[in-house]
Amino acid sequence: MARHVTAFTRRRLLVLGGAAIAAQTRVGNAAARGLELAAQQHLPAPHKSGIEHIVLLMMENRSFDHLLGWLPGADGKQSGLSYKDRSGQTHATYPLAPDFQGCGHPDPDHSYEGGRIQFDNGKCDGFLRSGKSDRYAIGYYRRVDLPFLGNAARDWTVCDRYFSAVMSETYPNRSYAHAAATESMVDTDIVLTLPTIWDRLAERGVSGVSYHGIGDPFLGNWGTKFARIIHRYEAFLAACHKGRLPHVAYVDPPRGRGEAGLSEDDHPFGDVRVGDAFMNQVYRAVIASPNWPSTVLVITFDEWGGFFDHVPPPRAVDANPQAVQRGFRVPCLVISPFARRRHIAHTVFDHTSVLRMIEWRWGLRPLNGRDRAANNLAAALDFSRRRLQAPRYAVPAFRSKPC
Repeated sequence: MARHVTAFTRRRLLVLGGAAIAAQTRVGNAAARGLELAAQQHLPAPHKSGIEHIVLLMMENRSFDHLLGWLPGADGKQSGLSYKDRSGQTHATYPLAPDFQGCGHPDPDHSYEGGRIQFDNGKCDGFLRSGKSDRYAIGYYRRVDLPFLGNAARDWTVCDRYFSAVMSETYPNRSYAHAAATESMVDTDIVLTLPTIWDRLAERGVSGVSYHGIGDPFLGNWGTKFARIIHRYEAFLAACHKGRLPHVAYVDPPRGRGEAGLSEDDHPFGDVRVGDAFMNQVYRAVIASPNWPSTVLVITFDEWGGFFDHVPPPRAVDANPQAVQRGFRVPCLVISPFARRRHIAHTVFDHTSVLRMIEWRWGLRPLNGRDRAANNLAAALDFSRRRLQAPRYAVPAFRSKPC
């Protein structure tokens, strides 16, 4: 009998200990959010912040849990989750490697309608019930599978409440990154007319350039309006090397040939190790630049790509009723001499938070109510000191194989 009592006591201690740890984690996360929101209200005067350059690299179509669910201290989940498919059969999440491309699977559904099936009124359980999605949509990559993200996410600030701007596909989300709005909730070839952050920068005489690799630059969706500030990716590398970065730089990764498995932007079915190598190239160019002491580099993804994530996305302030629902979380790293090291930021951010940071720094008018209400990503930074040291990572060069 004593043996049974001892076993019960141990089990109870484990349960109580786990509960205490969970409670402490919740308290810690709440305290961190409080500090971040307080920091947002007490940011330095923008012109005294030390920020002179903001670089945004936006990759494609991956969720937070799918790539960073393993990250210590973050609200991530990978193994141990399960989802029902259309027939009611249950499937467990699983590590994808050594499959780094997903060839042979359908591209997971990430449409406006599909996102709502996956969301399921906050249950986040429909990732196998939308479109043509199969088990690939609930696969994940571990730290050891990602030569760049697996290390950089440990060393820099990661936002574990950074959501895609709208629960829809690539074009609407990339439009939000430029304009805090979209003219269509689906991918479209229409010429966009929305006012953009580039208009605001030009009004104030602040320099800005959109760089792009293989494939059409997204800013080209405004027709020829911004042709003067659309440059090739090689010009970005040269600007970093010479210390001539513009005040604001957007970098589009090589986005072409994704369906064939030959892109470098992480869009299925490109090899995620190739995407990692591209992110590392941008990272190394920035930290080696004479502009590094005054630069903030943000690496994120346009939308979740139909891959699983367990955190229900919150709603946003938006004049468009179709756009008030944010999309699922995406990875977001904040890298800068002002960035906290090995830090998890728990404040709710999305693509318009980057716009808010740009607007704050250069005194620009908000584009609309969406970016005016967004949390400023600068709140994730620590302006009390500047740390120039930046680790370098051994990231092999990979080449995607065609599917």
